[in-house]
Amino acid sequence: MTAVFDGHNDTLTRDDADDFVTGRKGGHIDLPRARSGGLAGGIFAAFTPTPGYTGTIKGQSGGAYEIALAPPVDHEIAVEKVDVTLDRLDALEREGHVRVVRSIADLDVARDDGVLAAVAHIEGAEAVDPGLEELDALYARGLRSLGLVWSRANAFAHGVPFAFPASPDIGPGLTREGAALVRRCAELGVAVDLSHLNEAGFWDVAKLDAAPLIASHSAVHALAPSSRNLTDAQIDAIGASGGLVGIVFAVGFTRADGKDDRDTPLSTIVAHARHVADRIGAEHVALGSDFDGATMPAALGDVACLPRLLDALRADFSEADVDGIAWGNWRRVLAAAWRG
Repeated sequence: MTAVFDGHNDTLTRDDADDFVTGRKGGHIDLPRARSGGLAGGIFAAFTPTPGYTGTIKGQSGGAYEIALAPPVDHEIAVEKVDVTLDRLDALEREGHVRVVRSIADLDVARDDGVLAAVAHIEGAEAVDPGLEELDALYARGLRSLGLVWSRANAFAHGVPFAFPASPDIGPGLTREGAALVRRCAELGVAVDLSHLNEAGFWDVAKLDAAPLIASHSAVHALAPSSRNLTDAQIDAIGASGGLVGIVFAVGFTRADGKDDRDTPLSTIVAHARHVADRIGAEHVALGSDFDGATMPAALGDVACLPRLLDALRADFSEADVDGIAWGNWRRVLAAAWRG
């Protein structure tokens, strides 16, 4: 079975995360289903929801919608939530169920040993203080990937609201603290994730030229004009940096009509992968499911169904390309970001 590395999931933020090892009744990922589907590694997010935020739709007409931008979240709340998720990951490693990946050698050994490789990630940098004093401590705990923002503003940058059709060119770019955070991540060897970041922030990160540009769970704006998706110019910049696009599976970001409809064929995901490959090469295409954080196509109902997606990709890509999309491209880019 082809080994898969998935660039983003929210599994350990769920209330039923304690059932990860034995199997959960719902959701998208647990250990038994990961083994069944060939998931050999992935980026496991720690995410802090905004208290009281329900995602109120500001306007909706036909297929168009706009959801009010989430308000900022307090640093102390984020620290508490992130600690809970990282503690869950630590416990899974102590019990031998996963290997928390701190280097590219760890990733290779985990795959060889058949142990699920887990990269610790924070989605939205609110748990990092603006002075960056806590970043080194998070690195020591195993943090190797950091999303500057979720879809809200923080001390470092500005996220995009969920809107369709809409441009990602919404709001200002990185703050001074945000630029310092990107530079320090590059020095430490923490991959910076640009998914959820607005376009001005994206270009500010690109100008810093600190590391390969990574969008862990995004899709193509030209095919699905969601505010969350990447323009062709952004895709080109990612390729020029040696980075990658983790194609998201979430139907609301891949469908041309923006609908949150499970009746979405896997060929839709393949079309986004093909668009990126045609612009910048298949070596810059990877997978970034957003499992346990979004609506999946019916044919990709959980992680056990990953072989179906790989088969769909094989209809349009060579076997070597599929191997890269499934695993090798993430390995290469993480090695560069981690200086490994």
